[in-house]
Amino acid sequence: MEPMNLPGKNGRALLKRDSAVISPSYPRDYPFVMDHGKGSWLWDVDGNKFLDFMAGIAVNSTGHSHPEVVKAIQEQAEKFIHISSDFYHIKMIELAEKLDEIAPFEEAATAFLTNSGTESVETAIKLARYKTGRTNFIGFTGGFHGRTMGAVTFTASKSTYHKGFYPLMNGVVHAPFPNPYRPILERARGEDYGETVVRYIEDQIFKQIVPADEVAGILLEPIQGEGGYIVPPAGFFPALRKMCDKYGILLIADEVQSGMGRTGKWWAIENFGVEPDIFTTAKGIASGVPLGACVARKSIMTWERGAHGNTYGGNPLSCAAALATISLLEREYLDNARNTGQYMLDALHEIAAKHPSIGEVRGIGMMIGVEFVKDRQTKDYAPELRDAVVHHAFERGLLLLGCSKSVIRVAPPLSMTKAEADEGLQIFEECVGLAEKKFLK
Repeated sequence: MEPMNLPGKNGRALLKRDSAVISPSYPRDYPFVMDHGKGSWLWDVDGNKFLDFMAGIAVNSTGHSHPEVVKAIQEQAEKFIHISSDFYHIKMIELAEKLDEIAPFEEAATAFLTNSGTESVETAIKLARYKTGRTNFIGFTGGFHGRTMGAVTFTASKSTYHKGFYPLMNGVVHAPFPNPYRPILERARGEDYGETVVRYIEDQIFKQIVPADEVAGILLEPIQGEGGYIVPPAGFFPALRKMCDKYGILLIADEVQSGMGRTGKWWAIENFGVEPDIFTTAKGIASGVPLGACVARKSIMTWERGAHGNTYGGNPLSCAAALATISLLEREYLDNARNTGQYMLDALHEIAAKHPSIGEVRGIGMMIGVEFVKDRQTKDYAPELRDAVVHHAFERGLLLLGCSKSVIRVAPPLSMTKAEADEGLQIFEECVGLAEKKFLK
């Protein structure tokens, strides 16, 4: 496929205007200037058409401008747009009831609604301290939890997120996330690598850095997002849950990127057979309308009136969009995420077998990571090659996003068809070949 001449005239003009007034901190990777979208397809301001393999960083779960989501927003907007969380409205109640219904634990759930993932994480941090009376936490290297001061303290996927902002929040110690492709701890005989990491926390962190009885919570992504779409070994979460129960530590699952059907289940942690005490969600919950939630067991979310609050959380437009989104996921897109996701995973394994730059393909459902390496034996990172694949794909009408040092995340709308997946994967493989010609000797 021949590359397009991007950006076009209209795009270049808008990029110039943007640079004059928008903060330079935004991590724009390539010059896509969107005009509109429908389903899995996007168009830029010059009329060029693109297939979406990143869904606004796993946000547009039902595709772009799904008619049912648009209708729900329009109908609510005609009634009222805002009342604040100091008062009551039915959409907020209905959404919390639905979150209780689909929560990944048997106990009744209580929700605190927010505007974003990072706000949801901040809520979880405060709630864990409030409930336990403890002040310390365990996070994981490679994790991404947001950029506000508490959440960014847990974030450990890039040092850039911390640079220039010290001192951060006190009381967070990081353990290595169990990455089966790049293990860094020595396993005991017959030990699952996930069990190795939990043993490290108990034997090293608790005994040498922070006492277990002063740890309020362990916060982590069930499948890491920004850290490389890393799926932990099967033994990790059962061992972690057992350890949390032993010491009275709250297990907090950050499902902001991995939840809302992304893995073919409502929550990624459900793939590992354990229940969290608290979980956070955002991104895919409302198909692109800003909304988040911190959801906890009812016995945990017992803080008093005024202990936490916000102005916009539970906004009626966002709640209406979320209810429409959940309905669509229930009816068809959870199944599609499982089935089409597995179809894409299998196809990517076939592509990997033909391309030596692909060190590993991993994932569940439509949360798939493709890790690029200079050599499969040494597993040396290949960031330049990865970036070349992303940019070649953009020039040929496929939107991708990288993560970690040399991973491409494949996180399309959960509504993507197999035919659309095939079209995107064909472009993807072509771009891998082009990058290999330049960077593999």
